[in-house]
Amino acid sequence: MRRRAVSRLRRSDDGSTLPLIIFYGFLCLVLVLLVVAATSLYIERKRLFTLADGTAVVGAEAFDLDQVQNRENGLELELRSADVAAAVDDYLDANPQNTFESLRVERADSPDGRSAEVTLSAAWRPPVLTLFVPDGIRLEVTAVARSVFT
Repeated sequence: MRRRAVSRLRRSDDGSTLPLIIFYGFLCLVLVLLVVAATSLYIERKRLFTLADGTAVVGAEAFDLDQVQNRENGLELELRSADVAAAVDDYLDANPQNTFESLRVERADSPDGRSAEVTLSAAWRPPVLTLFVPDGIRLEVTAVARSVFT
């Protein structure tokens, strides 16, 4: 009689779905956490790029009108890297960015004398602590802007 009961329990499917439910529940939770982290990373990078774009525009307009020269092919100006860097620093000081963690200006200069190139970096941490990226990563973006006279 005891052998029959054991044999019947072995053939029974009762309780075999519980491990599947636990596994798929865990898989769904991991997937949701990864999607939340990826979305947060994307939005933070876009926000940092927007700030870099604005600072590049400020850097591209870091000239005095007496620096503009009238040439045969039109008006030209020569941007100086020191002026671009000073304008970017002044802009960031006047508009503090408290939402970015450890925001740094990696580069702010004029590589060709006509455009301003600004590289910013900031730390990003996932909104929910995960095993995949526990310390976060450093984001770095570069924006270029140019003032043109027509």
